[in-house]
Amino acid sequence: MQIKLIAIGKTDNKAIVELIDEYAKRLNFYIKFEVEIIPDLKNTKSLSEAIQKQKEGELILKKVIASDELILLDERGKSYSSVDFSSYIQKKMNSGLKQLIFVIGGPYGFSDEVYARANGKISISKMTFSHQMIRPFFIEQLYRAFTILRNEPYHHE
Repeated sequence: MQIKLIAIGKTDNKAIVELIDEYAKRLNFYIKFEVEIIPDLKNTKSLSEAIQKQKEGELILKKVIASDELILLDERGKSYSSVDFSSYIQKKMNSGLKQLIFVIGGPYGFSDEVYARANGKISISKMTFSHQMIRPFFIEQLYRAFTILRNEPYHHE
């Protein structure tokens, strides 16, 4: 299985980019993982929230094929502990899935079309984080999930 994280807009904070790169590198020891950035839309000041979500949604859906499992990182999604999330990842790997895609949407969330295509939603926290910060948090949790599955000492109960 391959895991991909799709996110809207590049990360402009060097420290955050370094964290993303560090955990992505660690994660690739366990599984093929990549981060794909969809560039920010241009001239968004002239676009309504609905139009912006729709345009971002079209760009997201172009990155997904029929056999992919698409999971949205959404505040209304299911919450997991780190151990439960590792079990979730294990079930996905056992299912024979080729590619599992997680998506971080734009500032206004996802379009109706993206919600309709999604196979599920996961909430990272009930708190609100910037779209920049959620990236390293999520990648670290993926890395933690694999260390839990391997019984490595990274995670402590």
